Amino acid sequence: MGSSGFSWKLADHPKLPKGKILGMVVLDGWGEANPDQYNCIHVADTPTMDSLKKGAPEKWRLVKAHGSAVGLPTEDDMGNSEVGHNALGAGRIYAQGAKLVDFALDSGKIYEGEGFKYIKECFETGTLHLIGLLSDGGVHSRIDQLQLLLKGASENGAKRIRVHILTDGRDVLDGSSVGFVETLENDLAKLREKGVDAQIASGGGRMYVTMDRYENDWEVVKRGWDAQVLGEAPHKFRSAVEAVKKLREDTKASDQYIPPFVIVDENGKPVGPIVDGDAVVTFNFRADRMVMIAKSLEYEDFDKFDRVRFPKIHYAGMLQYDGELKLPNHYLVSPPEIERTSGEYLVHNGVRTFACSETVKFGHVTFFWNGNRSGYFDPSMEEYVEIPSDSGITFNVKPKMKAVEIAEKARDAILSRKFHQVRVNLPNGDMVGHTGDIEATIVACKAADEAVKIILDAIEQVGGIYVVTADHGNAEDMVKRNKSGQPLLDKTGKIQILTSHTLQPVPIAIGGPGLAAGVRFRNDVPGGGLANVAATVMNLHGYEAPSDYEPTLIEVIDN
Repeated sequence: MGSSGFSWKLADHPKLPKGKILGMVVLDGWGEANPDQYNCIHVADTPTMDSLKKGAPEKWRLVKAHGSAVGLPTEDDMGNSEVGHNALGAGRIYAQGAKLVDFALDSGKIYEGEGFKYIKECFETGTLHLIGLLSDGGVHSRIDQLQLLLKGASENGAKRIRVHILTDGRDVLDGSSVGFVETLENDLAKLREKGVDAQIASGGGRMYVTMDRYENDWEVVKRGWDAQVLGEAPHKFRSAVEAVKKLREDTKASDQYIPPFVIVDENGKPVGPIVDGDAVVTFNFRADRMVMIAKSLEYEDFDKFDRVRFPKIHYAGMLQYDGELKLPNHYLVSPPEIERTSGEYLVHNGVRTFACSETVKFGHVTFFWNGNRSGYFDPSMEEYVEIPSDSGITFNVKPKMKAVEIAEKARDAILSRKFHQVRVNLPNGDMVGHTGDIEATIVACKAADEAVKIILDAIEQVGGIYVVTADHGNAEDMVKRNKSGQPLLDKTGKIQILTSHTLQPVPIAIGGPGLAAGVRFRNDVPGGGLANVAATVMNLHGYEAPSDYEPTLIEVIDN
């Protein structure tokens, strides 16, 4: 920070002591919802979390973990681990995801960035390919952003554009895809009138083509690769509108599962395979279902399926989809510039820090917590430990994951008395919740609860303080619901499993023998969210938070 007069020194808290050991636990995917059989946290045996809940409202409350509370555009936007940990660590709310893209497109900043300049190098002689989800669902992408990008790219010299569409029917109504394709075709026709050779080149349903996640099924990505890159698919059509209508009719597929198709010219040749010298943009802003396609477009060394040929292209994501892997290397919209995070302040004020999780969430409790920043602020003050996740299996196979190992590492760090803050992420509720396996998720929640107990017992032994919270919901609701909250059934009468995050609030609990008398949650921050946790934690370390941080959730009542 070059600004004059800036100091890392935090003011002492007038009433709370320094030097207490604080155990900071983030339960991943652990929201609060009505108790029923699809609420795995409710069904699971979770005596530790149940006992913390009894401390409400003074020592246990709910905070928001979705929508505007974590920098996302609307209250319909579910939180995720990246934005959740950004907020927990930064103590302020930064524009994220779709909102960042909106700013970049509206201001025209996107066209001045490194990422756009990189793809623009191909405009003179190559084709610009845009791959992504076509709907206004706003979870992974939005058609209006694609429309702005098409307009901006053509104004910035793109002469030949091919769009590879993925039909939705999941974040929007099934059957609505035809309308979105018609809208896009209309826009492309207008570009052609202006002399830009712009058309749809391929397509397929999002759950069957391209948009797999967590390396669940590489065949999904391969089907997309064959259509988008090789120009090969079992179904060939002259128009995308016809393709979507006919494939829905003939195969009885919903929008999500439309088989891959390519658009061909009058000679039956595909109109837009991806070849050497082309530029490719994946225009989804949400990361989880773009990481796999990004790997296949970017990695020279790749063995997940036979790519047949690997074109020399300039590839950019709408955003960087994985900050840990730096994937992709080029992206059109930069992540928020997060500075002066709580972790950096605390290290500057002598608070020694230990952080630990297993591989799948290690980056969240370090990189994202620290404002999308790799490494240590001060290696002499910090220690980060990554426990390798089980690889090559889906997490419902071993739902206990590494919860106990993480908790034992935290326990040892606490009992060593070398650190003032010991921070962990317990991934079970999220990673197992994503598999949609209800029985396994119940086991996962019990395992996470047992891990919390190990950590709280250690805090008890050293006279410390604990803060237990979460980053977003998942395991607390495992079924899709209608407007009135009743479970949705499929055609055969089976419940429709919900594998995504939720819009539910998450708990935060404080306690421990080191918690000063009279500390309780305030009731004048009703809209509190994850970003309020940082100031709270700073107070518990004996410091006032910086003035621009979201307000603390606690107060000290003089007895």
